[in-house]
Amino acid sequence: MRTQMFENRLLVAALSSLALAIAPSATLGAASPATPSPALSASEKTFVDGVTRDLQSRFGTTEAATKAGYFRYTNEDSTGAISWVNTSYWKSDPKHPAQLWFDVKGRLIGADFSLPKADSATAPDLWGVSNSRWITIEQHAHFGLKAASGITYGGFGKKSAAKIGASLANPTPADVVKLGKAKSLDDVAFTFEYPAIWDLQVWLVPNPLGAFAEQNPNVIPSKTAEKEM
Repeated sequence: MRTQMFENRLLVAALSSLALAIAPSATLGAASPATPSPALSASEKTFVDGVTRDLQSRFGTTEAATKAGYFRYTNEDSTGAISWVNTSYWKSDPKHPAQLWFDVKGRLIGADFSLPKADSATAPDLWGVSNSRWITIEQHAHFGLKAASGITYGGFGKKSAAKIGASLANPTPADVVKLGKAKSLDDVAFTFEYPAIWDLQVWLVPNPLGAFAEQNPNVIPSKTAEKEM
């Protein structure tokens, strides 16, 4: 899934140079095939159609997302998505996804709905969506750094946190300095915990591969998008 590719960059970078992104493994620089997801059931189509109409009407711009408490925390990934998060919604409902995805032009293209793994030992059975659609993402931390060009983004995982005695449940600017990613506390724009979650990723724009597919041929990444890991 899209979030899995992003998590994978986080784990690889955290182990090698303490950088970032989101979870499984693939070969550096190798492109994943554009694989269709299984066809939507009737109840899944109802869910996808409903959240697409609702979220596009309420969060169709980054300005609207900001007013609702979401903030950007990633670069553009290899699918063309830039992730925004509202950390109040790790336990999501259909109207309040944990994350929204925008493209480089500020178009809302997708969302992540989540449930903390602490709340459920098994994949959720919610909203008429098959539990096979959900993936797991392990606990890690994200941060933003102030730069002349704006904010740059990074993160770290369990092994990096252990090396500096940091808590992933409460990452701090001091942790980012200890990691060598910032020279001073003032350089750190934000930090937050990304808890261990069950995650449901949904494209909110038409996708010939399906709303739950990893990629979307209708979304073309820019030339500056990060490469898949």
